[in-house]
Amino acid sequence: MNFIGMNYKTMTGNNMEELLELIKAKLEEKKAEDISVIDISELSIMADYFVIASGSNANQIHAMADFLEEELAKKGIKPKHIEGYNTANWILLDYSDIIIHIFDKESRSFYDLDHIWKGGKIITLP
Repeated sequence: MNFIGMNYKTMTGNNMEELLELIKAKLEEKKAEDISVIDISELSIMADYFVIASGSNANQIHAMADFLEEELAKKGIKPKHIEGYNTANWILLDYSDIIIHIFDKESRSFYDLDHIWKGGKIITLP
């Protein structure tokens, strides 16, 4: 998968699925738990997809966010915005059409984005 030079904001079909698969795989490499990918394109104009994952502690959450940002940058994909890095209970990586949420377990349960966005389509990736 080579996304360099490709405008990921206009990806469709297989290219977007490949990017979501890459994101999921990189999160799994850092032992992310309970990874959900939700298509919210019919529900919101803020993004097309949410990727939601959990980590067990601040160090792991930082490592997941750092690793994901580095690996996507190698593909020419950089975040538009990052929030929550200092507290590490909820780090948000905004890649425009894809927003990645990395939570600690307590914050994920509290904010319950999976439930709030239950009207979206759950995407099953390998």
